[in-house]
Amino acid sequence: MHIEILEVKSKSELKKFIYLPKQIHKNHKNWLPSLYSDDWILFDPKKNRAFNYCDTILALAKKDGKVVGRIMGIINKKYNEIHNENNARFVFMECFDDQEVFHALIEFIEKWAKSKGAAKLIGPFGFSDKDPQGFLVEGFDESTVMVTNCSLPYMAEYIHKEGYTQLLDLVQYHVAIPNELPDFYKKVLERLHRNGYKLHEFTHIKDVKPFIIPVFKLTNEAFSKIYGYVPYDEKEMKDFANRYLAILDPRFIKLITNKENEVIAYIIGMPSISEGIRKSKGKLFPFGFIHILRSMKTAKELDLFLGAIKSEYRNVGLDSLLASAMLKSAHEAKLEVIDSHVILEQNTKMRAELERFNGKIYKRYRIFQKDILK
Repeated sequence: MHIEILEVKSKSELKKFIYLPKQIHKNHKNWLPSLYSDDWILFDPKKNRAFNYCDTILALAKKDGKVVGRIMGIINKKYNEIHNENNARFVFMECFDDQEVFHALIEFIEKWAKSKGAAKLIGPFGFSDKDPQGFLVEGFDESTVMVTNCSLPYMAEYIHKEGYTQLLDLVQYHVAIPNELPDFYKKVLERLHRNGYKLHEFTHIKDVKPFIIPVFKLTNEAFSKIYGYVPYDEKEMKDFANRYLAILDPRFIKLITNKENEVIAYIIGMPSISEGIRKSKGKLFPFGFIHILRSMKTAKELDLFLGAIKSEYRNVGLDSLLASAMLKSAHEAKLEVIDSHVILEQNTKMRAELERFNGKIYKRYRIFQKDILK
């Protein structure tokens, strides 16, 4: 059968692009749909500021007249300039179990990337590290959390056949929430309090708002060497906050300031809403938001969202102070397990902290690379 690759140019084609995964994963019990309202923002150049500094292309694959695959190509010029790279990216790749379709999609993006002068194609990797990354290579039988890739096993197999090799891996941990903090943490906490560090905890989301810009500025500083991270400008900080602040639970936002009242560390988590998204089928309206709110109240899992520590304070035990505060709140909320979200495999400090609490890797994702100017 003839395979045709079509660039997405109309709203109706974008709709097919956005909703194709629910057909591919129709019988995939662990798949989690996107929040489709977020997808319409993500793929809209008027609403997603990343389009201002990225070259992009979206494409659909048709076979025998039926849409059977999708892919997006990105050249993040801002990131390439900062890091002196010349890479293109593929992301949001989905197709049925058909190697010919997979080949046609990746070949299309390779040709597009070459035409733009890119030397290498990497992926799956989106606008930044805040988009789903990598193909899943371990943990296919586990449930999915927000903003992670739930690719089927054949996707990683097919990319290998296209000549791609491993660039890096990301891992995801589960940590059982203990009933009591280890003695090690208690001693560290006593010392930190004596040294003048102040822990900020919240009961109302309005009290978090004055800290939004300082938190994002700290994130820009702390994440500057994280692979794929693109610094937020102030408009993007506000957009990101507006997008997520309404669904955050203030109990699971922890900040630390120093004697000068400067934000030097933070961590943000939220009770899992994955089951609510699954029941709502990715739609907030008319009644999907009810499933999502209900899932927050009944969740047994705490999903970590974001966190950072200012570089000069990384070895004084602030991670212990944040961890103890988060664990205490999780225990009080009768949550049972923490999901770490994805962590770079080489982030040994973060992994050691999780493993100190007997955290176990339960998923692994792989980002691939291929030189395309040979």
